Amino acid sequence: MSDKVIVAGVGMIPFTKPGASPSYTQMGAEALRLALKDAGIGYEKVQMAFAGYVYGDSTCGQTAIYEVGRSGIPIINVNNNCSTGSTALYLARAAVESGQADCVLALGFEQMRPGALKSNWDDRPVTRARFLPIVETLTADAGDLPGPLRTFGGAGREHMLKYGTQLSTFAAIRAKASRHAANNPLALFRKVVTTEDVLNDQVMWPGVMTRLMACPPTCGAAAAIVCSERFARRHGLSTDVAILAQALTTDPLESFDPPSMISYVGFQMAQAAARQVYEKAGVGPQDVRAVELHDCFAHNELLTYEALGLCPLGGAEKFVLDGDNTYGGRVVTNPSGGLLSKGHPLGATGLAQCYELTHQLRGSAGARQVEGLDIALQHNLGLGGACVVTLFGRN
Repeated sequence: MSDKVIVAGVGMIPFTKPGASPSYTQMGAEALRLALKDAGIGYEKVQMAFAGYVYGDSTCGQTAIYEVGRSGIPIINVNNNCSTGSTALYLARAAVESGQADCVLALGFEQMRPGALKSNWDDRPVTRARFLPIVETLTADAGDLPGPLRTFGGAGREHMLKYGTQLSTFAAIRAKASRHAANNPLALFRKVVTTEDVLNDQVMWPGVMTRLMACPPTCGAAAAIVCSERFARRHGLSTDVAILAQALTTDPLESFDPPSMISYVGFQMAQAAARQVYEKAGVGPQDVRAVELHDCFAHNELLTYEALGLCPLGGAEKFVLDGDNTYGGRVVTNPSGGLLSKGHPLGATGLAQCYELTHQLRGSAGARQVEGLDIALQHNLGLGGACVVTLFGRN
């Protein structure tokens, strides 16, 4: 038997707008039930769990999981900003790969409030506080825009100034996301919009961003059951999908020096994680034909094409205009519709990406299926920072 880490089951609930969702306990428990059902096992087979969320009190993970079972297993709560879900998956994979456990749950959920992301604490330093002068200096003309919009918008503008990228290219990325989401019943926004619709939407930052170029705050949950191949075969579970390689990186010095908004939003983190994954798996970006990446803003999707090596530095606009980021092109990016259309419940996002790529590799993605896949790449980014890149493959 090999020591491969198998994705035996995945579960995800439809994402909803804040105020329209059940509680995090109900959402988390339902995603867990769906993952167990998909895997074909009961909760009693799970030996360890990692529960990810950002906005919640201590031991919310136990509170949600206890709705399904209380077996005394280790449950570890995870918070790594927007990369929380994939960090839970990273830890679950590591636990299986190291032999610490044979069957592990990765669960992610988020019960969010309307509006831009912000800290719930005003009596202590915010994350990256010592580096905020970079944002304040490089985006001094942005006024009182919310921090995430200013940060990622500033990175997109830097790319525009450096390479001549047009605002319409970011709009085309958003329009592409809507076409993909139209085939995803779990996406929050399924209405198809055109590049012109995006350009004509409410202006958030003149010349830099319209409202449709930003993902919405969302509530939701997703889960994955990962196990050793030995465990899967012993219990008659599917072994179709395996985690071939995975890397978690944090900010290097280059994220902040020299000052650059592109660097600030995690370009080097993503670049380093991707390189580690390609090297471990013995593949290159030219082998990737489907990727779920962290498109919290259309601007970040464009930057990530280059960070993952899907196109050359400065080549992202051509990549988009040539149609290489969608069906019929070189790499289908975010076949689920991505964060821009599916929504972004912080703790659940990384596991929702895992859900999508697992179904893509199984060949069970329906109308959004990318044909002939052997491998698929996942990129999940959290400022603060952490970036997780995962390569899944058909086993």
